This record gives sequence, structure tokens and C-alpha cells, in this order.
Amino acid sequence: MDLCKGKWLITTDKWFTAPDGLQYLAVWGSVKILNDSEVFGIKTNRGSSNWFALVGKNGKEIIVAGCQIHYVARCNKKPNTDNVSDWTADSANGFKEYKRPTKIYLAE
Repeated sequence: MDLCKGKWLITTDKWFTAPDGLQYLAVWGSVKILNDSEVFGIKTNRGSSNWFALVGKNGKEIIVAGCQIHYVARCNKKPNTDNVSDWTADSANGFKEYKRPTKIYLAE
């Protein structure tokens, strides 16, 4: 079984800015794993990531450093990108539910 075939939903450790100028915590699309010399044309040092995930196609690709990948889930169907339910809670204001935009960048 070729594990890289199909589409994947990758959750990152930190927010990133996608080609659309918005910030996200996850990216969805086809994935190709690259080594550092394929991305930058140089061999990086031990303080840098030495592998990367190229996610997406058709001019919407992004490259995620391997050290920033937190979770990966096979997700062949496009994930929900409608506004989603979220919540906050604190002692002063109690529990509050609200809708917010998705945190998933569609790279295809």
C-alpha cells in the first residue's frame, strides 16, 4: 500500500499564512514528501528541518516543514470548510458558543 497516495489533512503546530493571505492551522490536499535539497537546493544544518511536505497542486501548493506537522489524517473527500461551531469559557463570562471560519486551507 502506497501511504502517500490520496489526499491528506495535515494539522500544523503553529498558524501559517497561505497563498490566499489568510492564516490557517491545517492544510488539505495531495502530499509529496521532499528532502531539504529538493526545496532549497542546499543541505540544511541540524537546526533546521531536513524534510518537508509539499501539499496541493494547481498553483495553490504550500510546503510544510516536517517539524511543524502535528497530526496527519487520510481524507480523500474535501473536508468541511463552512463556518464551524466553537466555544470559550472563563470565570468572568461563563460559557459562550459562536461560529468562526474554518482553520483548514484547501491546497487544491
